[in-house]
Amino acid sequence: MPSVLDTLAAHSDNPSSFLALNSGNEYFRDDRFDGACAYRTSGRYVLQFGGPFTAPQHRARLLDAFVVHAGRRLVAIQLQRADAELYAAHGFTVNQIGASYAVDLSRFTLRGSRFVRLRNKISRARRAGLEVTEIKAGDDCADLDRVDRIWLKQKGRHVKELRFLVGQRTGGLQRHRRLFAGRIEGETVGYINYSPVYGSRPGWLHDLSRRRPDAPPGVMEALNATVMEHLVDEGAGWLHFGFTPFTGLDPARELPGASRTFTRFAHWLAEHGEAVYPAASQLEYKQKWAPHEVLPEYIAFHGRCRPGAVWQLLRATNAV
Repeated sequence: MPSVLDTLAAHSDNPSSFLALNSGNEYFRDDRFDGACAYRTSGRYVLQFGGPFTAPQHRARLLDAFVVHAGRRLVAIQLQRADAELYAAHGFTVNQIGASYAVDLSRFTLRGSRFVRLRNKISRARRAGLEVTEIKAGDDCADLDRVDRIWLKQKGRHVKELRFLVGQRTGGLQRHRRLFAGRIEGETVGYINYSPVYGSRPGWLHDLSRRRPDAPPGVMEALNATVMEHLVDEGAGWLHFGFTPFTGLDPARELPGASRTFTRFAHWLAEHGEAVYPAASQLEYKQKWAPHEVLPEYIAFHGRCRPGAVWQLLRATNAV
């Protein structure tokens, strides 16, 4: 049977699908199909990441098998629109929970008046001496670990590092990702890790990123712009900026049967939820790049939406 990575490469159309390989996840397989469902448990709930990763003709049957395996307390997060419709047809309560953002690199440009502020920030960082280097698997990453510690400490004593729905930069799978560090006078001031994206918009996912709080303004923008220039030269298709919860919410994107309670909760978090997730600042960064696609993402509850399910999802992501 193919590995989960091979399955994702062959069948996934979710820009964040590589996160299904995060440590801590488990996988449900059915010998009848080349497919997998990625999940982890939190409390009494089974939290599935993405939909069933398999060929289109097998998705409904693999979902049925997984539902039997997981039981009634199943919640699926970061579903794409096609996934959302499948889950709704199988009796799930499905709600939009946010959106993901993507730039078509064949149309990428920073020319024009709309990018004046972004160009100025990039120029400022480059004038400060920023140099961008690609870090290969196996390279010494002690300086990146130090950036992580400083970054987390700056967030405050009670802030915990998010997990489950964000990527990783360690382990054997790092050889499939691409990691770029920004340095000034030899000192690492920030980095961005990119994960591969498969499916109809193949390319890379701007995933895990960190910067020192004392880094000059524009460091992350200059780092990412440099990488985007490299990707364009290499002929890459898309750069995805990933899922941001509680953004891009639109009543027109909801499916029939959506939970009104969850809709109100999501909109409340969109206005007041910075302590749970910094959606506003994340969205501001992503919109700087004028994404060509805004893709709605969904959450699905087996049966009705339960407060306990939402709580366990927040615990699994380390948001609370």
